[in-house]
Amino acid sequence: MFENADALMLARIQFAFTVSFHFIFPAFSIGLASYLAVLEGLWLKTGKQVYQDLFKYWLKIFAIAFAMGVVSGIVMSYQFGTNWSVFSDKAGPVIGPLMAYEVLTAFFLEAGFLGVMLFGMNRVGKGLHFTATLMVAVGTFISAFWILSVNSWMQTPVGFVEGANGQFLPEASWFEIVFNPSFPYRLVHTVIAAYLTTAFVVGGVGAWHLLKDSANQHARKMFSMAMWMAALVAPVQIFAGDMHGLNTLEHQPAKVMAMEGHYESHPDGAPLYLFGIPNDEEQRLDYAFGIPKLSSLILKHELDAPLDGLDTIADEEQPPVFPVFWAFRVMVGIGFLMLGIGAWSLLARLRGKLYDWRWLHRAAIAMGPSGFVAVIAGWITTEVGRQPWTIYGVLRTADSASPLDAPAVATSLIAFVIVYFAVFGVGTWYILRLMSQSPHTGEKGVKRTEKGPVRTAGITPGPTQNPGRDPDVLPAGKEEATDGR
Repeated sequence: MFENADALMLARIQFAFTVSFHFIFPAFSIGLASYLAVLEGLWLKTGKQVYQDLFKYWLKIFAIAFAMGVVSGIVMSYQFGTNWSVFSDKAGPVIGPLMAYEVLTAFFLEAGFLGVMLFGMNRVGKGLHFTATLMVAVGTFISAFWILSVNSWMQTPVGFVEGANGQFLPEASWFEIVFNPSFPYRLVHTVIAAYLTTAFVVGGVGAWHLLKDSANQHARKMFSMAMWMAALVAPVQIFAGDMHGLNTLEHQPAKVMAMEGHYESHPDGAPLYLFGIPNDEEQRLDYAFGIPKLSSLILKHELDAPLDGLDTIADEEQPPVFPVFWAFRVMVGIGFLMLGIGAWSLLARLRGKLYDWRWLHRAAIAMGPSGFVAVIAGWITTEVGRQPWTIYGVLRTADSASPLDAPAVATSLIAFVIVYFAVFGVGTWYILRLMSQSPHTGEKGVKRTEKGPVRTAGITPGPTQNPGRDPDVLPAGKEEATDGR
């Protein structure tokens, strides 16, 4: 059935599908790790039980999201070797070390302290446990640092030379490669997006439980914290996004032209199109509706500033406009909705009605998944807008793929779709089930198994007074002092 299919397009669809699934979990776990660190820090500072309860409540959810993020991320490296071997061969000397640094400095840090964070609250001192939580939070940020550095270098490649064998080799300074022109903007914009994603999930869960019981102190606390985040950080994100857009205009003008729907150049000020149907064949925006000269004001800070359009770009160099145009509007629209929820919550807080305005709570529930939609829309804007290049201006996507037949790519694509929806669907369902349960005093946190480690090296446990239990597990009745069960 795939004999006449395009192997390149199937490979792109497969990567888009898997990375979309993967992206939502780090976007959540990056923000949630920092939220857990804040909760534990507030508990240690104030001694209030509500912070410890919320820490244990969200720790269970973090454990599952983190695990699914790790598992889904492994597939990305797999595809570099199967579907994109030419890209891996050419760009490997540059991106390979950066991705290795991510494993060495971030993943090992997270993995090293994750067990202490999940199971060690009653087994180590409070200071050491808080340090472990901080290290996991820092590790998630460092992981984002390196991965976004790789992606940013592919968007704005600098600091390399092409070797005799066609590979891209570091030229002089790794600093120039790591801190490439788009990296600082992309890092700030993406990390803030992760924090807002988590804030609206937490706010949605808090609002859900407030609707069921407005006196629930745990729901009140998480909802209040989330709304502070929305009110204070959403405006910062809009500013960061604007700065990122100006950087993109400087280095990837064709992407901005697609985002704005500017098929034609505007020498006397370009309109900001709010709606339209991009028509690549006719090179025009059908049913266009916009505000005159506002795009020039935003991008050039002058009403009459000229802006070039896609008519200045060769057809084969243009990105597909439709997905970029609409993904950008979805992302920006959600950003302003977040800003509106934050402002609404400030008004409610000033009037002493933060926990009483039911429509605010309903809106917060509706906005709960909005961060995930926004980050996926942002990813589509960034990655599809880079086309037809894998490494912008240097290596085309068509020249990056492995020499595979379409049926081979299609087979793995079908397998991924089935496995991903089964595995991650169940994981997501379980997370939603945990969220549906109201946080309460005396949260148990992550449960410990009753069984000890499996021994496979010929070591036989010695006799115990209770042969029905593993000797490494505390006798019955002692668990209460160690893990709160």
